Amino acid sequence: MSTLLDTIASPLDLRRLPRQQLPQLADELRAFVLDSVSRTGGHLSSNLGTVELTIALHYVFNTPHDRLVWDVGHQTYPHKILTGRRERMGTLRQLDGLSGFPMRSESEYDAFGTAHSSTSIAAALGMALAAKHKGEDRKAIAIIGDGAMSAGMAFEGLNNAGVSDADVLVILNDNDMSISPPVGALNRYLAQLMSGRFYAAAKSVGKNVLKVAPPLFELAKRLEEHAKGMVVPGTLFEEFGFNYIGPIDGHDLESLVPTLENIRQLKGPQFLHVVTRKGQGYKLAEADPVAYHGPGKFDPNVGLVAPATPPKATFTQVFGQWLCDMAAHDARLVGITPAMREGSGLVEFERRFPDRYFDVGIAEQHAVTFAAGLACEGLKPVVAIYSTFLQRAYDQMIHDVALQNLPVVFALDRAGIVGADGATHAGVFDIPFIRCIPNMSLACPSDEAECRALLTAAFEQDHPVAVRYPRGAGVGAPVPAHLEPLPFGRGELRRSGRGIAILAFGTLLHPALQAAERLDATVVNMRWAKPLDRELLLQVAEAHEALVTVEEGAIMGGAGSAVVETLGEAGLLRPVLQLGLHDQFTVHGDPARLLASLGLDAAGIERSVRERFPGHSLPASQAGGLKVVG
Repeated sequence: MSTLLDTIASPLDLRRLPRQQLPQLADELRAFVLDSVSRTGGHLSSNLGTVELTIALHYVFNTPHDRLVWDVGHQTYPHKILTGRRERMGTLRQLDGLSGFPMRSESEYDAFGTAHSSTSIAAALGMALAAKHKGEDRKAIAIIGDGAMSAGMAFEGLNNAGVSDADVLVILNDNDMSISPPVGALNRYLAQLMSGRFYAAAKSVGKNVLKVAPPLFELAKRLEEHAKGMVVPGTLFEEFGFNYIGPIDGHDLESLVPTLENIRQLKGPQFLHVVTRKGQGYKLAEADPVAYHGPGKFDPNVGLVAPATPPKATFTQVFGQWLCDMAAHDARLVGITPAMREGSGLVEFERRFPDRYFDVGIAEQHAVTFAAGLACEGLKPVVAIYSTFLQRAYDQMIHDVALQNLPVVFALDRAGIVGADGATHAGVFDIPFIRCIPNMSLACPSDEAECRALLTAAFEQDHPVAVRYPRGAGVGAPVPAHLEPLPFGRGELRRSGRGIAILAFGTLLHPALQAAERLDATVVNMRWAKPLDRELLLQVAEAHEALVTVEEGAIMGGAGSAVVETLGEAGLLRPVLQLGLHDQFTVHGDPARLLASLGLDAAGIERSVRERFPGHSLPASQAGGLKVVG
């Protein structure tokens, strides 16, 4: 049976529809999003909440000529569906399929690639001023959520945009509040009135007339601000230099479309405040938008169901339990997260230690410097942050933590390949960017038990230490209840072989061990990327013809580079094969398939070693003196 949605191959088709058909299209689009995500997994709550807003934007503005910049971008499934990608939604977040985020290389309608928050206003302002510079008549629209608006970069963009004469529109998609009485018929009327050209022109004329009488001008200005402030929270954005409009119901197309049509005619920086609801139209997601934020495959008629067999504990859960246990043991511990309580495993910690839990919002820079301030006063901060998001606070890590040698622990979740989220969320640069910082140390646990023990070792230090661990579960190693640390800066020999030694950093130890069985190679679990276990490294290098380093991260400047540097300093020449991620961004897809495509599974490691060292072997006696542990 053909639907209205089937007739929309591009926004041009959408703009041909009479306005009265848009609510029907919204219902069909919302149903399609729900069905599609239930089959592939992905972000759900946020996308259900932006259906009407997406339709209204493409209906009113001349996309792709007019630029839409979606902040974070995990709410752009309706946008993808309306811009010619409906038939490919079944490939979402899969290898060679659609990205879960906007990508300029994927569609001309994706004006700017996003996935990290709070970048939209700056990007849209750049586009608006570029259009002015080139003499082009186009609009630039930034769509940003209330969570992303809390970040410093959003306010930096507002500060710059408000004093420009750029035709930029910032839409605040406020989905963290109920739609209260002001967001009704009266407010719809006020929003349309204040967005109209008559209102804008009258305000402009009034200002020009009253400027000749400064007291009257100041009185009129204050009256306008306070009158609007009684029904709308717009004074803050007006002070930034924007014309504030709203709040309006973001699910009411009869309000959205005419308001946007009015705004389209206005010049200068405009700010539209819309209120939406995460999970809109799907009761289960409305009731629990967090659970339905990024679900896997599920039956929409049933909802999310707990698996029959309890899954293995994830590294995130291991960290969360360690944090609670260490907090009970040491009253100095405080936990910090930049708006990732669930993702980083701090739910139980917040429940048990509310006075020692700090969610600073999407503000990674602040999180790190805030931790530094706490450490200055004798507390022991643990910053739970995704590896990819620590990139956003690099200067703070260097200037505010490392330079002052403060004992802050960085728990780096999602290190390495992250799978469906792709390049924007892959934590593949942390080893290079941390190991070059003085005073910093970096641990790479190979399994869940080591993760707990290395977190304890990190917490015991009097200088900054990061512990990187991957998304999901490991090999299922039993996690002890005690808080015994592993030795600081020391690795272990896991297998004694001949000729070639594989030095593994992190969870790639396990495919390295499998490959070593077929190669009869020695395997070392290095555990620390900084400091390296220099004594063990040189001992192994002396006993073998060649070394292979394996890491789930960037090769350039990574752990393998540290091995080469250490051998060079010692004057010990050995060929070193460095396996890891080469000079390119990762793609999205199943993690196991991605690792295999990168040659970082057992077969890939074996293949690379045989190709590089086809004839190397040493008598077993020459590898003597090395004791296998574990």
